[in-house]
Amino acid sequence: MTENPLKEKLKDKKIILGSGSPRRKIFLEELGLDFEVRPKSIEETYPEELQGQEISEYLAKLKSMPFLDGLEDNQIVITSDTVVWHNRVSLAKAADHGEAFKMLRTLSGDWHEVITSVCFTTKKVQKIVSGITKVKLKDLSDEEINHYIETCRPFDKAGAYGIQEWIGMIGISEIQGSYNNVVGLPTDLVYQTLIHLVS
Repeated sequence: MTENPLKEKLKDKKIILGSGSPRRKIFLEELGLDFEVRPKSIEETYPEELQGQEISEYLAKLKSMPFLDGLEDNQIVITSDTVVWHNRVSLAKAADHGEAFKMLRTLSGDWHEVITSVCFTTKKVQKIVSGITKVKLKDLSDEEINHYIETCRPFDKAGAYGIQEWIGMIGISEIQGSYNNVVGLPTDLVYQTLIHLVS
């Protein structure tokens, strides 16, 4: 059987996923990679003047900082951040039901961008790539929003929703770009970047 081209190229490398996201873990597994999950907590704050992609890139890089000391020659650290960008405002994770409801009511019936930036860090180089997907939600009723929040509790997700959950099945009217990017990782860019890093 033919070997996974990426896995073959990375056979002498040690991949570290600096994230506790179960969705990102599954994506790397589905890419066929061997890796270690090693999340490190940081305070996710950024300069107020940053916009859209600048925010996710800044935070993806910030999450790599705790790994810099003691990084070995054969290690590649992957850190990532997702931003939901709507009307020039970044919608972060909701603290409670009320915040989640307000976010989803704002997104309802309109387009927004989901931007996921991924930072690849080795001892010699650091590279950041970003996927941008445009998503349109249908007009959601209050009942639909409340049902979703109560059953799925999307408080760990930017914009207070997960496209792979119930709301994605009933509420996404259009999508332009990578679906995986909205779930949490632009897998096509991750694959391409890792190939280039070790070529």
